[in-house]
Amino acid sequence: MGLGPVMLDIAGAELTAEDEVRLCHPLVGGVILFTRNYQSPHQLAELTASIRELRSPSLLIAVDHEGGRVQRFREGFTRIPAMRELGKIWDEHPKRAKHLAQQAGYVLAAELRACGVDFSFTPVLDVDYGQSSVIGDRAFHGDPQAIAELAHSLLLGLKQGGMHTVGKHFPGHGYVQADSHLEIPVDERSYTDIELCDLIPFRQMVNFGLTAVMPAHVIYPKVDSRPAGFSPVWLKNILRGQLGFEGCIFSDDLSMAGATVAGSIVQRAEAALNAGCDMALVCNNPSAADELLAGLEWDMPATGKARLAQMRGRHHAESLVQLHEQAEFVKAVHEIAAIGSGTAALPLT
Repeated sequence: MGLGPVMLDIAGAELTAEDEVRLCHPLVGGVILFTRNYQSPHQLAELTASIRELRSPSLLIAVDHEGGRVQRFREGFTRIPAMRELGKIWDEHPKRAKHLAQQAGYVLAAELRACGVDFSFTPVLDVDYGQSSVIGDRAFHGDPQAIAELAHSLLLGLKQGGMHTVGKHFPGHGYVQADSHLEIPVDERSYTDIELCDLIPFRQMVNFGLTAVMPAHVIYPKVDSRPAGFSPVWLKNILRGQLGFEGCIFSDDLSMAGATVAGSIVQRAEAALNAGCDMALVCNNPSAADELLAGLEWDMPATGKARLAQMRGRHHAESLVQLHEQAEFVKAVHEIAAIGSGTAALPLT
């Protein structure tokens, strides 16, 4: 049984019988973990191992673990700073900021990989316009070129730690104030305005080898009446056609308010997949997950299966304990621990 086009969450710190039934459904291809699924590094490693044992090929395992306020696993993990902190350092010491971004990516990836997680939905490539209620300090900077440079360094660190990258929220969530978890944001700008700013980090990251993209639940009516995640114009014509992106496209959570314009949960998944997504996410809504698995009919094309297979994590330490015995890793942890303390901006000696 190959990987299906749906990513689901699970109830708690270990698999329940209900979880196992859902995850063994042929439409499922991945699992996204949340804070409720975490107690300790050892427990997390056991949980990911039990998920992998369910099927062959094993399900992809993902998490939102960006740093700052979006870090699902904390106790026993290194505190990753909000990406904005790297942007602040960039303003004074760009070279130092890029070095620290790579170190942050390396630590983030190496710790997750040691516990059996394939990838994190990071980096955030949104431009900080100072008005988004949901993006805020998750964004690197207000300058798209600074974002691209810092995100590229983070990508190199993630790769060093054995992990792929997921750029979000295409084509940019930073301009609108509304939170797509709670509302349906509308960005009234022209395509030219978006292209000349928000698309710059995405375009450059595609050239740098970005592996995956997550589109925004935002409507850009001057381009298409549908949210970007349901829009063939944005995903097929612009992302794949104009930007030349060949990697994996993950929908944002179809349970969010910003996705409700597409109808029922089955209609939302169909709309996302038809628009060009390779995998549709349904989180924190078990009844919707069951409805989707009962009602969705979708044959994964070979290209989609290949893109998903690319997302598997690579080399990793056997455990966090082993990882913390590696001098290179310990050095990186010490360096990023100083971010935000006022000492991280000092030039390299």
